[in-house]
Amino acid sequence: MQPIIDLKGITKEYIMGTQVVRALRGVDIEIHQNEYVAIMGPSGSGKSTLMNLIGCLDTPTAGTYLFDNVSVENMTDDELAEIRNQKIGFVFQTFNLLPRADALHNVELPLIYSGLAAGERRTRALEALDSVGLGDRVDHKPNELSGGQRQRVAIARALVNNPSIILADEPTGNLDTTTGEEIMAVLEILFQQGNAIILVTHEEYIAEHANRIVRILDGIIGSDEKVERRRHANGVTAAQSADQV
Repeated sequence: MQPIIDLKGITKEYIMGTQVVRALRGVDIEIHQNEYVAIMGPSGSGKSTLMNLIGCLDTPTAGTYLFDNVSVENMTDDELAEIRNQKIGFVFQTFNLLPRADALHNVELPLIYSGLAAGERRTRALEALDSVGLGDRVDHKPNELSGGQRQRVAIARALVNNPSIILADEPTGNLDTTTGEEIMAVLEILFQQGNAIILVTHEEYIAEHANRIVRILDGIIGSDEKVERRRHANGVTAAQSADQV
């Protein structure tokens, strides 16, 4: 099967004063559509740089990157922006919601960039919010929602363009353990529905939700292995947990 993400010989260098910092040192990685991958590593290991490259937020210094069999390393800023908007759903640790906009308008935002008509935007945004259990919170602004609810709005926004992959960067980092587990249950449902999930985390218990863990250290991949996925605590299913968020 053709990988949706295919990186070969990826390096990334930054100039800091008179020094060259090599954040990535020849990374090779393939990720397929039906995978749930956790990328782990300590601070400064290169995992955030790798996430930025996979998400087309940055471009490599050297190497090749094929996204869905299309080369992206030499794309223009506009072409990269189109991939980010159409192909990748982002979920961030800090939610990145517009504080003065309600949940519906926050979820609609990627569709505005896509040029969809207002009626279709609203329909798709409502469907996305309903899919994460927030159909009754569409008029609420972020400060009127709990942390878990705000992250679910962010997940709905990530889903609204039907992306090829969902890229979650420390999605539970600002949440307590219980709420974090409930957000992981929402991601579990999305994985079971066929979405590819790429999860960046430094928490082992979060990484254990994935079926593959990639560990990066000093800009190189130290290990890349399939793992037995972690069962939900107390036998609670992903769907049951999601209803509680």
